[in-house]
Amino acid sequence: MDSTLIGVSKNIQRIQALIDQVADTGLNTVVYGETGVGKELVVQNLYRKSDRVNKPFVKVNCAALPDTLLESEMFGYEQGAFTGAEHRKRGKFEQASGGLLFLDEIGDMSLPLQSKLLHVLQGGDFTPLGSEKLVKMGAWVITATNHDLEKDMQAGNFREDLYYRLSTIKIYVAPLRSRPEDIPHLIEHYVRLYVNQFSGKQLLTPSPEAIDKMTGYHWPGNVRELQNVLKRLMILADGEDTLDELIAVSRLTDLVGAEQGAPRTSSVSSDLLDLSKIDLGSLSLKKIKKKAMDRVEKEVIAFVLDKTGWNRSKATKILKISYKTLLYKIKDLGIEPPQESGH
Repeated sequence: MDSTLIGVSKNIQRIQALIDQVADTGLNTVVYGETGVGKELVVQNLYRKSDRVNKPFVKVNCAALPDTLLESEMFGYEQGAFTGAEHRKRGKFEQASGGLLFLDEIGDMSLPLQSKLLHVLQGGDFTPLGSEKLVKMGAWVITATNHDLEKDMQAGNFREDLYYRLSTIKIYVAPLRSRPEDIPHLIEHYVRLYVNQFSGKQLLTPSPEAIDKMTGYHWPGNVRELQNVLKRLMILADGEDTLDELIAVSRLTDLVGAEQGAPRTSSVSSDLLDLSKIDLGSLSLKKIKKKAMDRVEKEVIAFVLDKTGWNRSKATKILKISYKTLLYKIKDLGIEPPQESGH
């Protein structure tokens, strides 16, 4: 896994200095920043520079699981603690003992679980579900969030006592649009990374003009969006116009993914960028680019039709295309209404 923190901006320099100061302290740290800025990279760098580097690094995504599962995931359970608990399971707190426990998306944790987490941090121990035995908590706890926890706290959505317990050290990762001087360095780094990753494949490297264009773009999806566009550029591009198309693809897939939880669009990049599945005898950049654009068009049109209840007139206004073009796209891309709609 690449865990290099790249940049020359004041924000990145300040973060690198903080990492050096904090790495061996074990102080509870919260990393703030928009989605895609690289918060986990900061956590990985804290870990790599700490004296815990040879101990476990354990991550929990607090937004990915419902409360009941998240509680058992964090604290573990004894055999027979609930239906289906056929054996004892060590929780993430126990697994991370002596190492680092990374609680990602801490701002999405429910208030009841926040209370239990606070109890663990204050007491230094916890009880697995179905057990009466206390387990010592020996992990360094680092959290990350794209929320403004102070606003959440004022709104009653985040416990004040937990906020102050977690944020002994606060590290803010600025969005990419506020540090454009980092973009050429990020591009250079990821180009080298992808050349090694796709070793043996013929890849296009971005021209100086493309780098200038990417440096001037505002990157609402931050570093993650830059990575996706750069991968597609190196594999699919055949001209400067294509860069604009690829950025548009990125924005549209992010739009649909954000509204639908990303399962439908996640395959757009993964399938098309899996070069091992491409037959070299039939490899054509133009065909791959058309396939990518068709896939994204289908996702976006289907999304808009679904949101408008298959009202084609409303959909044409949102998509800014003619009614005739929409009907053609529906037929050509094989977009079908849901069964229950009766269309």
